[in-house]
Amino acid sequence: MALSLEEKKAIVAEVSEIAANAHSVVAAEYLGLAAVDMTDLHARARAGGVYLRVVKNTLAKRALEGTEFECMSSALGGPLVLAFSQEDPGAAARVVKDFAKEHDKLVVKLVSVGGQLLGPGDLERLASLPTKEQAISLLMAVMQAPVTKLARTLNEVPGKMVRTVAAVRDQKQASA
Repeated sequence: MALSLEEKKAIVAEVSEIAANAHSVVAAEYLGLAAVDMTDLHARARAGGVYLRVVKNTLAKRALEGTEFECMSSALGGPLVLAFSQEDPGAAARVVKDFAKEHDKLVVKLVSVGGQLLGPGDLERLASLPTKEQAISLLMAVMQAPVTKLARTLNEVPGKMVRTVAAVRDQKQASA
């Protein structure tokens, strides 16, 4: 069933708005996936904070114009599903990577982050990026380490003095 001009405009506007606020995008070919598999992929994407959409390539090219993902426009071809990371840059890559492990019919074609077009091989690197919570906890651990070390160092001075006094006491008791 053909889309009307208004429906096409609405799709372009929706995808363009999502792309303008997204951190990264993964385009994967879904040829041969069953409908239940696509439903499962959509459910995983929603749970992972990823916007997933199958869009005609001509509409996708128009939607990506003026966004940092415009670099993908020339490479769009074939039946593709677009996964936009909404919360952190690696979210879409993690969802697609995990799903592709179980379903070999989902083949990653394009990856883009920060205005750069990356190859399908870079999906693993993008998927291994920490989530926002993980990044914050890593930063806090790095910030806390010098303070902890300083506290241990300052605590070592009185501890060393106590051990020295105890050793002198023990030596005096042994000689007496």
